[in-house]
Amino acid sequence: MDGQLIAFTGVAAGMIAMPGADFAVVVRNALVSRRAGVACALGITGGLLLHTALAVAGVAAVLAAVPALYRALRLLGGAYLLYLGVRALSALWRPRIGTATAETGTGTVSVARPLRQGFVANALNPKATLTFLMLLPQFVPAGAPALPRTLLLALIVVVLALAWFVAVALLVDRLGRWLRTPRAARVVEGVTGGALTALGAVLLLGPAGAA
Repeated sequence: MDGQLIAFTGVAAGMIAMPGADFAVVVRNALVSRRAGVACALGITGGLLLHTALAVAGVAAVLAAVPALYRALRLLGGAYLLYLGVRALSALWRPRIGTATAETGTGTVSVARPLRQGFVANALNPKATLTFLMLLPQFVPAGAPALPRTLLLALIVVVLALAWFVAVALLVDRLGRWLRTPRAARVVEGVTGGALTALGAVLLLGPAGAA
């Protein structure tokens, strides 16, 4: 059994399960519908796939070497999270006609928006790319071919993220009977909206050189 692979799986699982912007976006979309939550989870997984691909390709090293580019991506990511957070908070003052209809105006929930939200929210976080750049090489055994091993580690990250965020979406949907009551929905909307707004503000107001 590959001890380093087991250790990496544990570290990656902990990083993915840590509550943050991805978690908040999935919960918010899962309150709309199961399809929206799962679509958002797929979008986040796509963003992580992009980050790992960039780390493998060495693009993360460029971000680390060019602070202006890193800062620009950080500002874009912060602005997008802030937009999602303010949008969620503004929903607290709108009449709740029904969760699905409030979002789309019809009884049918489109998966395009949550898929896009998940992907963009994750992809615009340059810190994730730098994290993978620093993390992946630590679990490549000395003397082993770097590319196949790194690709395997990247695949583990993507599979873990897919399993975790889909599970979160399904759990929120399962609890929908309670979470979608007007009072509970407003609480969840307020918490997730506040979290996204705070995370966006941190990215926008953080030190320019912070990684």
